[in-house]
Amino acid sequence: MDRLAWSKVKTAQQSGALKPGSTIVLNRPSATPRIMAAFFCLIDTSPGNFMIRLTELKLPLEHPPEALPALIAQTLGLAPGDIPRHTVYKRSFDARKAELQQVYIVDVELAPALETSLLAKFASHPHIGPGPDLVYHPVAQAPAGLQERPVVVGFGPCGIFAALLLAQMGFRPIVIERGATVRQRTQDTWGLWRKHILKPESNVQFGEGGAGTFSDGKLYSQIKDPRHLGRKVMHEFVRAGAPAEILVEAHPHIGTFKLVKVVESIREQIIALGGEIRFGQRVTDVLLDESPGSPLGRSQGDENPLGGQRPHEVGKRGDHTHKQILGLQVLDQATGQSHELPARHVVMALGHSSRDTFAMLWDRGVNLLAKPFSIGFRIEHPQGLIDRARWGKYAGHPLLGAADYKLVHHAKNGRAVYSFCMCPGGTVVAATSEPGRVVTNGMSQYSRNERNANAGIVVGITPADFDFDAAGRPLADAASQGHPLAGIAFQRALESTAYALGGQSYCAPVQRVGDFLAHRASVGPGAVEPSYKPGVQWTDLAAPDQPSLPRYALDAIGEAIPAFARQIAGFAMDDAVLTGVETRTSSPIRIRRFEDRGSERHPQRYQSINTRGLYPAGEGAGYAGGIMSAAIDGIKVAEAVAASLLGQVKIP
Repeated sequence: MDRLAWSKVKTAQQSGALKPGSTIVLNRPSATPRIMAAFFCLIDTSPGNFMIRLTELKLPLEHPPEALPALIAQTLGLAPGDIPRHTVYKRSFDARKAELQQVYIVDVELAPALETSLLAKFASHPHIGPGPDLVYHPVAQAPAGLQERPVVVGFGPCGIFAALLLAQMGFRPIVIERGATVRQRTQDTWGLWRKHILKPESNVQFGEGGAGTFSDGKLYSQIKDPRHLGRKVMHEFVRAGAPAEILVEAHPHIGTFKLVKVVESIREQIIALGGEIRFGQRVTDVLLDESPGSPLGRSQGDENPLGGQRPHEVGKRGDHTHKQILGLQVLDQATGQSHELPARHVVMALGHSSRDTFAMLWDRGVNLLAKPFSIGFRIEHPQGLIDRARWGKYAGHPLLGAADYKLVHHAKNGRAVYSFCMCPGGTVVAATSEPGRVVTNGMSQYSRNERNANAGIVVGITPADFDFDAAGRPLADAASQGHPLAGIAFQRALESTAYALGGQSYCAPVQRVGDFLAHRASVGPGAVEPSYKPGVQWTDLAAPDQPSLPRYALDAIGEAIPAFARQIAGFAMDDAVLTGVETRTSSPIRIRRFEDRGSERHPQRYQSINTRGLYPAGEGAGYAGGIMSAAIDGIKVAEAVAASLLGQVKIP
């Protein structure tokens, strides 16, 4: 830190603006001392409640540090000395005009009387109002001596935060995770990327941290969050070692390597609070008491396309809870021994790739439905091209970092094509969890300094599409079409084709964009080297005899890429690379819960629609998409479990 920046810190301390729990953020570590001093800002890393919030405060990119306090004072009609403390809640960048601007949301603390008068004065102002309560308020506390312990199945973002909240409330949760610890899992994942060796229970999809650990680590979501539970998630991440600036950035991310340490720290917190985490343990069955009600009749075929017989169909409406969960059958994958784990409150925080568990739940009569998801490719460009298209003359500025994008196109055939999980300065990674299949995903480190940008370019599909493979051949007989698990069979068919196109060694099939648009096979790279490991096979992703995706998806993507080039110059460059296939954009099923039962504060709202005590949660259950929304869902479900354990009829 240079002298000017340090002087700002000392001034903040002396004035009382810098309080315990606050962190000084000098933005990008690569910035020069002059730049770091210019963009000094104060972040309060302790959850707090502020009286006045100002939004849409705009300043030039390279503004002096005193410009923001001056703008705050000007906006409120005060002298700078009247404002003892302000903190930056969010900072974003507006690149829609030639001169790029920083846009701030700021919380301001004033003398109580002054706060009251200003709130009255600006009551109708669209960008000035009372600050929200950002402090998380626990809904319950376990009484001393409570014997029953809730069980959380899965230790991805949803399971982590469900377990953390339950532990913080004193309920001593037991976590069952089929995969390995995050460090062992990292070694196993690199085994696939470097040596073509897949471990089906320890990979990108399974293990501590969930699939989001090997991603860009994005920590933002478009879900409604009136209780600011996302802020609780962010504070827990910072407390566990994440960079404090994620509290300020409009599109925060952590990156894989930093996520590893954060996940380990949260695990230790859960254990210190009385929780228990058991790795290498796979749930093979649920133990149910079906006496409270009678089975409902089936309305579809009895055959499970993933194998096995089902004892009875759960009616689609799931009008009444007619089962009670009593426990789990758990396989210790190290010893091969199974045991029963008694439990009357089970959070099913599965990942979107827990296909065998979905099939088991269906076999046991738990109500679930097929849901839409998306399929497509990963596309790679030089990161510099994206930076120039998004930031213009400011490309490469140390404060901005690697640029991202978000694109949508509505194709003539009625399909929606959009960019998914964009990873600036990242790599394309092998993300399969099953032998003989190829799946892609994107990943970035916190620095986002790899040479390529990548994103999924995916097409939305619905359950009506699930009954046919990429070549249009039926995947099931007529009696099984429309089955709730049909989306899994559809995914597997595409992933098996990609495995064959890649040479049956977990290499991925790839094609240059210019060749894809010209309908010819690729024989090698151009200026953009594909980053996918363990390797690639150049091919024709749209070959008539063995297409990698259904024709409707290929046509929609072929139409979308030139359309996207009208928004991002160079997007359709000939040498950009398409890597197949992206199939696990979200869960192919939804485990239904009582979401239509009154208020969000009703604890039964989060239970299975027909299995009392079973709480489907997070991405695998079909209620989240990404780290942040899954973590928030985990918090809500943990609150419902706590309320039920204490016999409450409403979540406080």
